[in-house]
Amino acid sequence: MLYQNQTPLIDALKTSISRTHTPFYTPGHKRGAGISPILTDLLGENVFKADLTELAELDNLFTPESAILQAQELAADAFGAEKTYFLINGSTCGIEAAIMATCSMGDKIILPRNIHSSVISGLVLSGAIPIFIYPEYDDNLDIAHSIKLEDLQLTLSQHPDAKAVLMVHPTYYGVCGDLKSIAQVTHQYNIPLIVDEAHGAHFHFHPHLPTSALAAGADITIQSIHKTLGSMTQSSMLHLQGERINIDRLNKALQLVQSTSPSFVLLASLDAARHQMAMNGESLMLETLYLASAARRKINKIPGLSVLDIPENKDSSFFDLDKTRLTVNVSQLGITGFAAEDFINENGLTPEFSSLQNLIFIISLGNNKSDIESLITGLQNLSQSPKLTNQHDIYKYGNIAMIRNTLCLSPREAFFADTETLPLEKTLNRICAENVCPYPPGIPILMAGELITKPALEYLQQIPLLGGVISGCVDSSLGSLKVIKDYSQLQQSAVKSVWIQNYK
Repeated sequence: MLYQNQTPLIDALKTSISRTHTPFYTPGHKRGAGISPILTDLLGENVFKADLTELAELDNLFTPESAILQAQELAADAFGAEKTYFLINGSTCGIEAAIMATCSMGDKIILPRNIHSSVISGLVLSGAIPIFIYPEYDDNLDIAHSIKLEDLQLTLSQHPDAKAVLMVHPTYYGVCGDLKSIAQVTHQYNIPLIVDEAHGAHFHFHPHLPTSALAAGADITIQSIHKTLGSMTQSSMLHLQGERINIDRLNKALQLVQSTSPSFVLLASLDAARHQMAMNGESLMLETLYLASAARRKINKIPGLSVLDIPENKDSSFFDLDKTRLTVNVSQLGITGFAAEDFINENGLTPEFSSLQNLIFIISLGNNKSDIESLITGLQNLSQSPKLTNQHDIYKYGNIAMIRNTLCLSPREAFFADTETLPLEKTLNRICAENVCPYPPGIPILMAGELITKPALEYLQQIPLLGGVISGCVDSSLGSLKVIKDYSQLQQSAVKSVWIQNYK
């Protein structure tokens, strides 16, 4: 019998560390003896004693039978799943595996356009064809929300042969759609709902947080435990329930995208994070919500600043909000979010990320009252700074809501196609060969296989001018882009196969 006060992986690791023996196995540093002193001075010695391989007493990640199996069973119970897998390659590998477990080459998968770049990797690996639904977009706040329920219903009716639906819950701004209704509509077609819940691992542990994906009816959900809970960076979990997911295929997919030399430091951190939330999760989330509420209330009183909240007339695209995530709009100060981030960084505050109009702050169980006081002081200084306020008009930039790209090649075909690099001004109406996105949050404005349009280029060109960063492409300065060779023939071929429907 397993109990939530147990920590099987932590215990197994302690036992292995204390066992007296001479190591003739990997890793090469031999329990820290071979680590450079430069690194031990930074991190100490104990962490390297725990950096062990899959020894007999430590179990095997791909075929767990003891400590890892028990830790995953406890996690499934704690997070409300039927089965849970530990991930040491981040949520990226879980998303990739979920797509490969449900879609084969040429199969359709329905998903919102504001996906993370890891989803595109899953499309490349599986060969699946994306059927994009464009999310609702708030022009005033420059924020993409979730998709409308009626758009999903229409898309499913037009593509009843789709093999899966994938949703983002919550978005990078903390916005949640009506996931329960989305699950019900998806299941009417007897296909699984995959949820990228990377930023929602904490939802299950307090009733005042949005409904978790599993509670809403998702078949499989991937959570970055490290993003909002207490595990180490790169450690995540994949949860599933029901009978719509082929377990054998999922196991094979996970073996394909996970390392065969998993870090037991990361695995142990997942065991510890589960234990922490199972034992004290509700009280920890209550305190987190209290801190976030206090911060929200005070920020809204600062001139020129406002915090995103649930609209009075909420709909299926903005159904709920993670109140522990503060999206602070700075546009009334006459500055960009990028400039605001630079200012508060100089004053000792580091947000999660910035966008053209917003700063995003994550309040978690690791924050305290002093952190909130520092946040308020920093934002008050931002509001009052003559150096920034009314410094200049914000550059006029393309509206992301107007960008409606056409997919001419599947992401997999684009990945393996011959490419060439051209100056940016010569790429209009060519097929993009790389994913181009402001980062974070890693949502591509242009995706490999999509037609390069004027609105997309105009939008991207403004990002560096306003202080943002472009990633995903070889030339981050945007002086050039990779495009598909022989594009005219490919375009003619693509016209014969309609793989995408765009809905506003």
